[in-house]
Amino acid sequence: MTLQQSLSIGAPELVLGAGALVLLLLGVFRGNDSVKGLSWGAVILFVLTALTIVDDSPVRELAWNDLYVADALSAFLKILLLVGAVASVLMAVPWLERTNVSRFEYPVLIVLSTLGMFVMVSANNLLALYVGLELMSLSAYVLASFHRDDQKSTEAGLKYFVLGALSSGLLLYGISLIYGFVGSTDFTQIASGLSAGGERNMGALFGLVFVLAGLAFKVSAVPFHMWTPDVYEGAPTPVAAFFASAPKVAAMGLFLRVALDAFSGMVGDWRQIVIVMSILSMYLGALGAIAQTNVKRLLAYSSINNVGFMLIGLAAATADGASAVLLYLAIYLVMTLGAFLCVLMLTDVDGRPVETLDDLAGLARSRPWLATALSIFMLSLAGLPPLFGFMAKLAVFNAAVDANLWLLAVLGVLASVVAAYYYLRVVKVLFFDQPAGVVVGASGEGTLVINKGMMLLAALFCSPAGYLLLGPLLSATRAAASSLF
Repeated sequence: MTLQQSLSIGAPELVLGAGALVLLLLGVFRGNDSVKGLSWGAVILFVLTALTIVDDSPVRELAWNDLYVADALSAFLKILLLVGAVASVLMAVPWLERTNVSRFEYPVLIVLSTLGMFVMVSANNLLALYVGLELMSLSAYVLASFHRDDQKSTEAGLKYFVLGALSSGLLLYGISLIYGFVGSTDFTQIASGLSAGGERNMGALFGLVFVLAGLAFKVSAVPFHMWTPDVYEGAPTPVAAFFASAPKVAAMGLFLRVALDAFSGMVGDWRQIVIVMSILSMYLGALGAIAQTNVKRLLAYSSINNVGFMLIGLAAATADGASAVLLYLAIYLVMTLGAFLCVLMLTDVDGRPVETLDDLAGLARSRPWLATALSIFMLSLAGLPPLFGFMAKLAVFNAAVDANLWLLAVLGVLASVVAAYYYLRVVKVLFFDQPAGVVVGASGEGTLVINKGMMLLAALFCSPAGYLLLGPLLSATRAAASSLF
């Protein structure tokens, strides 16, 4: 592989990296007054990056001494990441204008974090995986505490940093064990090394456990979920929306590649771990959300709950299971971004954010469109038909049944019933409780029309109209999943 070929294959990352440097220099010279222009510049950069990803060829290509892989899976995940990044940048513009934290570093950090996620989903080596994950995480730590004058925001950044450092240590320790017992950090060589030996490699198994623990932290899977509610509540709402969408997609995609590509010969071993994490995540997320009165904390537990459902598809360890996880990721991304867009528009008469459920009482009478959109997202997250979120859960349950994981599928259905309670409670508060009269700023100064447009598009996607896109989505997810088998 020549240098020119590697540069061509890695064009998306090169475009993002060069664009981040340009945006940073512009921000340094023009100051914080340029934050709106830089935000739109980041959006243009993301669009240009998307143009370098679109490739009709399903050929798997390796670059940079086999550290980097470009295939249908990485292309699909990168498109989802760009959707999440664009939405996170645009929804932050009115928030930055309304608060006293309008600093040019915000869009630059989003771009750098997205660059790290691109490296993650194209990693073909454990070391490349770690480099991408750390680039994403270092930017995320700063974003979590971006509102540095707010105590909750700085606390969220500190908690995320400390626990993130712990997960990175676990991941590195697992990588060192795998290298020591297999002799390589390359995914292809790990797979061939594990399949060549007739006996179970206990050292590699211990290493795999630590690697899965590090990845579980990034997807907020139980028992590595403890940071999620506090960080989502304390971080600025646009940042929490970013955390709940794009990094989740990248980490789950990486989960798929590591488990089904590098450790395909140890399915029987890691499947047990994934099943346990799936069950615990589904039920702890569902039960934990019931007691929440803060909408952002409720969405945090909803995120944990939905990760449990995604892990059902991974536990199937089949092409249909991987395709189901990717379909779930695509639908979950839009549902979550839409829900946080609604939360961002909830402000009181002084422009302060409104995040308590009691303060949303009777919102349908004063802001019927906002209440309707939030209800669509909540019911779609619950997986209630005929909303599009139903297809996500149906896909992972079907994959589990086809893999003879009947008990896991049944437990998933029961967890969906439990989770439906707290989603329906939000709808009940919005439409049937006496109006609290707190939310008055949903259409106030600084709210961009583009944010309302994104919320409308997300609501249409999650509604029965989303089934019009089911065919193309299934084709894309199946093509992406096939690159792992």
